[in-house]
Amino acid sequence: MTEPVTIKSFAYPVVNGPERVLVIATRRIGDVLLVTPLIHSLRRAWPASVIDVLVFRNTGAILEGNQDITNLIEVEAKSGFKHNVKLLRKIYRRYNLAVSSLAGDRPNIYAFLASAKRISLISDQDSNYALKRRMNQGWAMLDDINTHTVEQNLALARVLSIEPVRDVVPPCVDISGKEKKWFLGHDRSKKPYAVIHPFPKWPYKQWMAKAWRELIAWIIGRGMDVILTGGPDKEEQVFCEGLTVGFEADVINLAGKLSFGEITNVVSSSAVFVGPDTSVTHLAASTGVPVVAIYGPSNPVKWGPWPKDFNESVSPFQMYSSTPQRVGNVCLIQGAYLPDNCVPCREEGCERHRQSRSKCLDGLGASVVIEEVKRSLQERPASSEDLL
Repeated sequence: MTEPVTIKSFAYPVVNGPERVLVIATRRIGDVLLVTPLIHSLRRAWPASVIDVLVFRNTGAILEGNQDITNLIEVEAKSGFKHNVKLLRKIYRRYNLAVSSLAGDRPNIYAFLASAKRISLISDQDSNYALKRRMNQGWAMLDDINTHTVEQNLALARVLSIEPVRDVVPPCVDISGKEKKWFLGHDRSKKPYAVIHPFPKWPYKQWMAKAWRELIAWIIGRGMDVILTGGPDKEEQVFCEGLTVGFEADVINLAGKLSFGEITNVVSSSAVFVGPDTSVTHLAASTGVPVVAIYGPSNPVKWGPWPKDFNESVSPFQMYSSTPQRVGNVCLIQGAYLPDNCVPCREEGCERHRQSRSKCLDGLGASVVIEEVKRSLQERPASSEDLL
């Protein structure tokens, strides 16, 4: 099979790998999670190496408990002079190899400061394209449309002639003694439950509250509880709390109460997970539970949840399908078809900014999602048949 992206190989001169590696992943939470297959590949190839990861502050929590990582280094997304000097002291020429999973100027500067040997993604749309080719001993071309982010990052493993391992590694935490805290008395051995993560960070990815409530009512009607997960932001808290009204006996709202590692354990024992295009949906897919993902403007070829144990170099999902796409444990539903054939538009909402709504999601009825949740439950092992 041909390579999905163009690469320039770099053979690391030491057979057992570099002593110290810095992986740079200074983007959003979901992007950081999708770098874990690359980190896992490096760890598998170089078990004795120190592998540090540089991330923006408040995004590294998605790497909680990741055994492939030696140290996590955080940098402010908007950092001043003093903070940059502090970071420089931490990383300057401390590494034998720097790996930038991003094509931007800032991560390439970090790589340049950290090590004399560097590999990076680069973009031919970048005005500094030629310079970055010279700055890095190895590189892979960025494809922002037709290559999944997991496979895009793994192109850097191929640059190093390392076997790619296509496992998204979810965060984890020791659950001993914490069951009561998480479930607030819920006994999951007696009653199955679904996990719903209803609120993405940006409105252009949001599904309607009315539709979420219809889905919740249907799940409860099948003899299951619903656990809501979410972040600590006030708007998200209010949204999740609103979904519990009228369902107080059957909906447990844990929004803002769990770490990412705790969410992994809650999701891992669920009958099904439902969520929009958000980092927690990617997390859920990595656990192997049935996942129903609701996508609108986002490009599923690039950003679809990576199914557990999917081991192909091509994206699991097509750009558009009039019917839900099922691959492994993931069912991806795209927003309602519109007359101008704009799904997915790959833009930030109909008004082209993150705070705008997306008509394709506003027009997606609950019945479509309910049907796919029902099918996901039917395809689970026999122990879940009584849910139907």
